Amino acid sequence: MSTKPFAAIMRGPAPVAIVVVAAVAWLATTGDSYAIRLATLAGTQALLVLGYQLVFGHAGALSLAQGALFGLGAYVAAMVSLQAPWGLSLTLPAAALAAMLVAAVVGAIVLRLETHYFALATLAVAQLIHLAAVNLETLTGGANGLPGVPAVTLAGVALGRGWPMLVLAWSLFAAAAWAVARVLAGLNGLALDLAREHPSAAQSVGIDVGALRFTAFVAGAGLAGLAGGLHAHVVGVVSPDVTDMPVMVGCLIATVIGGRRAVAGAALGAILLTHAPEWFRFLENRHLIAFGLLALAMVIVAPNGLADLLATARQRLWPPQPETSNAVLAPPAHIIRQAGALRVAHVGKAFGGVRALHDVSLSVAPGEAVGVIGPNGSGKTTLLNVVTGVLSADEGEVRLGTDSLQRKPAFAIARLGIARTFQQAELSADTTVLDAVATAAFARAPRPTRAVARAEARHWLMRVGIVDAAALRCGALPAGRRRLVEVARALMVRPCLLALDEPGAGLSRGERIELAQRLRTLHSSGTALLVVDHDIDFLAACVDRLICLERGRVIADGPLQTVRRDPQVRQAYFGRDDAAVDS
Repeated sequence: MSTKPFAAIMRGPAPVAIVVVAAVAWLATTGDSYAIRLATLAGTQALLVLGYQLVFGHAGALSLAQGALFGLGAYVAAMVSLQAPWGLSLTLPAAALAAMLVAAVVGAIVLRLETHYFALATLAVAQLIHLAAVNLETLTGGANGLPGVPAVTLAGVALGRGWPMLVLAWSLFAAAAWAVARVLAGLNGLALDLAREHPSAAQSVGIDVGALRFTAFVAGAGLAGLAGGLHAHVVGVVSPDVTDMPVMVGCLIATVIGGRRAVAGAALGAILLTHAPEWFRFLENRHLIAFGLLALAMVIVAPNGLADLLATARQRLWPPQPETSNAVLAPPAHIIRQAGALRVAHVGKAFGGVRALHDVSLSVAPGEAVGVIGPNGSGKTTLLNVVTGVLSADEGEVRLGTDSLQRKPAFAIARLGIARTFQQAELSADTTVLDAVATAAFARAPRPTRAVARAEARHWLMRVGIVDAAALRCGALPAGRRRLVEVARALMVRPCLLALDEPGAGLSRGERIELAQRLRTLHSSGTALLVVDHDIDFLAACVDRLICLERGRVIADGPLQTVRRDPQVRQAYFGRDDAAVDS
């Protein structure tokens, strides 16, 4: 009998589901009341960790407010159930909604901050919530908290605090985990990976990184509030302790131990965090030390979490089948956007006392191929950054047709039809080449499915000559091929203008010639090119017009051979003015 169906099942989420269902069924029938209560609290913790995975694991934002939002949900559920008995069925939705509203307000303010500044801002929010729980005695009961929280009521039926709450907690987790996994299995997960690891690259293909982070923050807060509401009904009392830092520390530990981005890791981390201290109770006052050592050992043995460790073991037992589909989506005839000329008028940009660009004016007509040369420090990359919205010009104007690009964010400019590559290829190492290119379809309206995006991505990989690497991880590719992947990803935007920052760097001579030929073919199909490179021979094979910058100024603009022979260009770019530079 074939084992393929069984192997397919074991590669999916079924193993975790089977274990959870079996454990819940066993506890419901044989466990004592304390064991059932502990397993129910593990279910609420799993919901909290699942929400934190969205914020910390997928969005890459180190929020220290997740624990306080859990406590906020607990207080809201308690207050609604105690002060409005008619609303018992609404306590859990109210808890989730309250946490989401607070997160939306906070996120709109602090999500613009990066790294430790964001962490400190969310820590301040957590402390404000905790202080409110302690000092607003008329609402929260102050230090005494709110006792007597009744059991959950669903459809008019009050659930007991034993196995019905156990089933409810893990059912809610299962539903939330399924929804999260389903969303992340599409282009959303790929976009979050790129936005987390390379935000500039994500913006360059039209992904609004801020909106993604905001959505993840609010959704994660909703799960935290829901978990807090469940906790209030399970325990029957809410005190300021549920908003204090130990809750946040426990959530972070469970997320790291279980796995930051695998939904199964939320369950594993929560179960371990809840039950491990009980395993060491026989050590009395030393049980927390033993738990800390266990957590440290888990981090050393499985730095990416238990879920990743189990996934690796599962892949060894049931290796995934390599992708064999060669389906290619033939791009529609209107795949190249129609847009007006790119016009840069009297643009200036300074960094402190250094003038990177000074009174720069140029234009790129629809379908035209233009190269930009200049010595190091002449402002070439700064020019591309201004055109693509990575930087804002201090003066002057940039327009694409009738659209002004001034003050527009990079993702909005990409959606207008200007895509770009970078000097260093910005690709997520663990993402496959095919998915890295498919990610660029995320910003389209309507958004295609992952399968449709992959099919078109295969087309662009064929256009740049690396479709054979589609199934490989980006981190396994040499530098030259990574650049080609980035070019294919930019083409996936279906740009009217493609801006390339030294696309030939790291390529062999043969690869450079092949890339130049492919760019020339792309140009002939209607895409305008703006190519920055040091190699004039490479540019001669793919552009017709050349612009030379020196110290932030345009010193020559015209046909390639004319600019190449310009005495001022020879002196600035080659360091001498003689015929030897043409040899």
